[in-house]
This record gives sequence, C-alpha cells and structure tokens, in this order.
Amino acid sequence: MVSTKKNSSKKVGHYAFLAGLVIAVLTGIFIKMLDPSIVPLLLMVLGLVVGMLNITTGEFTEFLVAGVALSLVVVPSGAVEKIPQVGHYISAILLNINTFVVFAVLIVALKAIWQLAEEA
Repeated sequence: MVSTKKNSSKKVGHYAFLAGLVIAVLTGIFIKMLDPSIVPLLLMVLGLVVGMLNITTGEFTEFLVAGVALSLVVVPSGAVEKIPQVGHYISAILLNINTFVVFAVLIVALKAIWQLAEEA
C-alpha cells in the first residue's frame, strides 16, 4: 500500500515537472497572447508540487546546485534579448523556467534544512 502511494505521488511530481517545463516554454513563446498574471502563479504551484513530490533525499544536493546554476543563467538573460528575432522569446522562456524551478528549489532547500535539523 505504501509503495503504491509513493509511486502515485512520484508520478504526480513527474507530470508536474513536465507540465511546468512545457508551460514555461509555450508561455515564453506565446507571451503576448496570455494573461501575464496567471502564468507565474501556475508555474509557482507546479514548482511547489515538484519540490514536495518529485525530489528525494538523495537528490537534494544535485537539485539545489542545478537550481542555483539555472538562476545564474537567467541573470544575464538581458543579453539574450539582443539576439535578433528570437532573443525576447528565449529570455521569456528562461524567466519562466526560473520561476518554475525557484519554487521547487525553495521546497527542497527547506526539506534539506529540516533533515539537517533532525539529524543534529
């Protein structure tokens, strides 16, 4: 019974991750066709779900390093906007992916801190 519950929550986390990436890319491409207030909220919720359900204890360090690295890539995305024709879209996609991942990183960081506090 416990194994089935873990598998189903892992699947939800997996699908939330895929949905977050697809939404981040599509909303970056079709940025002018969507309500700009709903996209960050949707990406935030999906990121929280991924952080809660999809990242195991053994993956904490790798996920946190990858999340920080991604955030560092997004910082200079203003330079990406200078690329003719596609720069604006690439910058929007990077920002959306960062919005999605930062909330997953927040949850994983809190889980890691909680685990460290329990071990002390």
